[in-house]
Amino acid sequence: MTAGNPPREPTLDRPDRVDAIMAFLAPTLDDILSRIEGDEFTTTEFIALVQSDPDANAAYLEALRRWGEGERSAKMVIHGQVVPGILRRSNLVEWIGFAHGEDDPYAIPGRWRLVGSPDSGSSWESSLQPGGRRHQ
Repeated sequence: MTAGNPPREPTLDRPDRVDAIMAFLAPTLDDILSRIEGDEFTTTEFIALVQSDPDANAAYLEALRRWGEGERSAKMVIHGQVVPGILRRSNLVEWIGFAHGEDDPYAIPGRWRLVGSPDSGSSWESSLQPGGRRHQ
């Protein structure tokens, strides 16, 4: 390092890829959550439900594409970080533990309980912007 080449500062206003994919996929997953029936589900069951809806599956596939790095790595990130991250921020569900015995070759699935109403929405938007404004 020389005086002519100072260290580069990380760009603080640019979200990392996981956050960017979460922001992209959150509206789709929130829509699925607002229509889901039952009391509890696992992350694996939720992802299967997402894949059964043509529009939601298209968004899921786009999330995989946006991650890149090959299908297995992309699914590990989407199943293990993106989907659980969106669910954790949702006002519609709460995490109740790991889903022991649930098969998912890409992540350790969680178990979730429905707790909110569709009108309560997601806290995802308010976690990104002060005052709950959606970043556009």
